Amino acid sequence: MGPVSAAPTDDTTLSERWLTVPDLVDLLGVSPGRIHRLFEQKTLLAARVDGVLRVPVEFLDGTEPLPELRGTLIVLGDNGFTDDEAVRWMLSVDDAMGTSPIAALRAGRKAEVRRIAQSLL
Repeated sequence: MGPVSAAPTDDTTLSERWLTVPDLVDLLGVSPGRIHRLFEQKTLLAARVDGVLRVPVEFLDGTEPLPELRGTLIVLGDNGFTDDEAVRWMLSVDDAMGTSPIAALRAGRKAEVRRIAQSLL
């Protein structure tokens, strides 16, 4: 298990905006089943917020999942993080990076984010 609480992500302030599965269906123009396959493939990751599966808008690049996200999500899953824990880590400021992992990914710092993710046990 990761270094974060196993409780569902309930701090809605971690993301600028949370998208539900129906929001993603509209935004990406795909079926609900395709959205769930994106979750299964770790192309996108959802957390339970107020009991509802939601994806932080920061995980998207326009109308597509952020391409750099998948490898990091796989590393976190391999290290025992639940989906809720992985989402919380991605959105929380990491002292070593000086920013949140998702902000670092979006800034092109993929290798650094994955190196730190691999060190988390």
